Amino acid sequence: MTGEQPRVPERVIALIRPHARTLTLPGLALIAVCGGTAYAATALDEPWQRITALAAGAFLIVLLFLAPLVRWLGTHYLITTRRVVLRTGLIGRTRQELLHGRSYDISLRQSPLQRLFRSGDVLVNTGLDTPVVLRDAPRALLVQAALGDLMEASTSSVAAQRRQTAATTVISSDGWLRER
Repeated sequence: MTGEQPRVPERVIALIRPHARTLTLPGLALIAVCGGTAYAATALDEPWQRITALAAGAFLIVLLFLAPLVRWLGTHYLITTRRVVLRTGLIGRTRQELLHGRSYDISLRQSPLQRLFRSGDVLVNTGLDTPVVLRDAPRALLVQAALGDLMEASTSSVAAQRRQTAATTVISSDGWLRER
């Protein structure tokens, strides 16, 4: 035994998808395509015209409804006590992990429509590369607050060292970074 403290097990805080509002236009397209296809299949006289109308309707349903649905179903944001995991795609899978100890800036970006539905883009900035974006997260203010609390509670030595360095570095009156 080296005197190490046992690690606290990782717990899932939230498993969320982008806001379901993104499926509104595909749902309306589904209704319109089904109505148009049914009308065309009954109004046309020749059997080959009916088959063509049904094939075109099926193609439009796949293109306008099923593709956005599959994209929405394949996007997950998993928030645990130790990390944030972004997973996208069903066939070609992309997984991106961000440890709470690496992040130090969490911001929220909302369009007027997102504000109406209480969703938004949560940006987690690590300071090293481009921010990680949880696009169109539902209840974005709650997600931002939870991530902030989890980041503060992170006991990672890298995070503690980074916070200490940031707290001791100040900008002097001549514009240079100085240690306190």
